[in-house]
Amino acid sequence: MADAVPEDRPYISIPEAIAIYGVAKSTLYRLIRQGHIPAINLGTRLLRISRVEVEQLFSKRAEPIQIEKPSQKLFSLEPSDCYTIGEIAQKFGISESSVYKHIRQYSIPTRQIGKHVYAPKSEIDNLYR
Repeated sequence: MADAVPEDRPYISIPEAIAIYGVAKSTLYRLIRQGHIPAINLGTRLLRISRVEVEQLFSKRAEPIQIEKPSQKLFSLEPSDCYTIGEIAQKFGISESSVYKHIRQYSIPTRQIGKHVYAPKSEIDNLYR
C-alpha cells in the first residue's frame, strides 16, 4: 500500500499513514485531536492528514506493512451438510439456548428452513471438539 501512495501527495489517509509509518490508529487520532497533525475531513471516512507533519513526528518503516482483508469462509448450508439446533444439543449434551448463544458468540452462519435452524457441521464440530 505504501508503494501505491504517490510521494507528491501532501495529504494521506489514516490507513496509508499506518502502513507507511507503522503508527497505531489511536495514536494518529489522538495527535489529530490535540492539534499536532493537521487534518482535513472530506466526508464520511475520508479524513486526510498532513504527510509533512507525520514525517516530522515519525520515521518511515523500512518495509511497509501490508493491510490484508481476511478471506471469507465459504459454507454449505444445505440440510445434508448441517446439524439442526436440536441435533447439536443432543449430540454434545448441552441445552439449545447454549447452542444459540455459542452460534451468536462465534458468528457461525445459520439457515432456517421451516421450523428448523441449520448450522454447518464443520463449524459445529470445530467448536465443540
